[in-house]
Amino acid sequence: MTPLEKTMTHENSSRPTFRFPHIFVVLFSFICLAALSTHFLQAGSYERVANEQGRTVVVPDSYAAVEAQEAGWLSPFMAVFEGMGEGSSIIFFIFISGGAFGVLKATGVLQKVVASISNALTGRDLILIPLLMLLFAMGGATFGLAEETIAFIIILAPLLRMLGYDSITAAAVPLVGAGAGFSAAFMNPFTVGVAQDIAELPMFSGMTLRACYWLIFVSVSIAFVTRYAAKVKAHPEASLVFNSDRRQFGKPQANEDPGALSVADKLVLAAFVGTILVIAYGVIRHGWYIGEMSGAFLLMAILIGAFARMNPNKIADHFVEGIQEIAMGALVVGFAFGILVILRNGEILDTILYHLEGLLSGMPAVVTAVCMFFVQLVLNFLVPSGSGQAALTMPLMVPLADLVGVTRQTAVLAFQFGDGISNILTPTSGYFMAGLAVAGVSWSKWIKWILPLAILQLGMASLMIALAQIFSWT
Repeated sequence: MTPLEKTMTHENSSRPTFRFPHIFVVLFSFICLAALSTHFLQAGSYERVANEQGRTVVVPDSYAAVEAQEAGWLSPFMAVFEGMGEGSSIIFFIFISGGAFGVLKATGVLQKVVASISNALTGRDLILIPLLMLLFAMGGATFGLAEETIAFIIILAPLLRMLGYDSITAAAVPLVGAGAGFSAAFMNPFTVGVAQDIAELPMFSGMTLRACYWLIFVSVSIAFVTRYAAKVKAHPEASLVFNSDRRQFGKPQANEDPGALSVADKLVLAAFVGTILVIAYGVIRHGWYIGEMSGAFLLMAILIGAFARMNPNKIADHFVEGIQEIAMGALVVGFAFGILVILRNGEILDTILYHLEGLLSGMPAVVTAVCMFFVQLVLNFLVPSGSGQAALTMPLMVPLADLVGVTRQTAVLAFQFGDGISNILTPTSGYFMAGLAVAGVSWSKWIKWILPLAILQLGMASLMIALAQIFSWT
């Protein structure tokens, strides 16, 4: 059993009477619950058509009951396999990037760099937390940074731990940073862009208010994480994962003078930094996704191994070691997707959507706008894809908004907040669950830690949506 697996299966030793279930147990329980619900909920479906942009959207008022597709006794077990298939691109991306960083870790270069940074920023390294989170928030707001955070967690987790922070901080910097930016995005083409297109609004219109909301939303989120990071840096025992971090990683060692980097070290570092820059450029300018990123990381592993004078067998050995460390993070994705497989095969996704839509009718416009947000929040558990959720819900929410007097911009805002906030809460969010597993943080510990911030974000989002509707934002 790897150290990561030990972390995920053991909870705080100070409470031996209760141990939170293993993440696989939690996710499989959700799969079984989804399978059971197919026997009690009426199967139904909306008609779907391709719009002018070729995007498949739901036809309003087209819901009809269909023949029940009840899950069989073998369905929950098959769902794990089918979920692995549906999430295969993310799973293999995690394997390849994890293997690449296994090779990088074996060179010891990052450890030297972190020691140098720590010595140079003695007493001031906390500034790295808000700066990094701001970068991730910009990525979430502009090009929908989400799955890509897994790679950054693989990079940042050991670095931040060496600087004296804990695994929650390592997971929070990319996840909360990108998540806050994603939730309050002002020009994310996959959420704001798709939703505005369906709502027949000018692309990225209303950017001024969205940018103001983004600044407030991101600032509060950064302050929350930075405050926690400062606390665990000063008092490590205050960390919620203090015991599990010690079991897995041991006590942080004082950074010694690393000395000057050798020529080989500089080449390794150049290959690493160059890969990150190339990936960033490819994602922003050429729409790169997991396939291209995986290829870049594999090339990086080979180059780094060569620069570090490793023979091919050594490179392969370290690559496998890297995969072993993040294997659970990859497999979690398949379990998360398995929940969605059951719900979709049982034809009850549209039934849930239909009943949630019915709850919104007959309310005052401001109340309806806020309720739209909470409905989207619930639906993100079922459809954790931003563009997929927009295509599913906006064709229904737009005419509903028109009927009750909610502006279309407000309906889009309710969608993007509902879609974004729960991305780093719901266990059906594959990249989020993988990120936690890679960082070595159990879902139960994460929820306990993030709950105050989540409540704060829900309150801010509700107020922002209500104000947008009150002032008839168009």
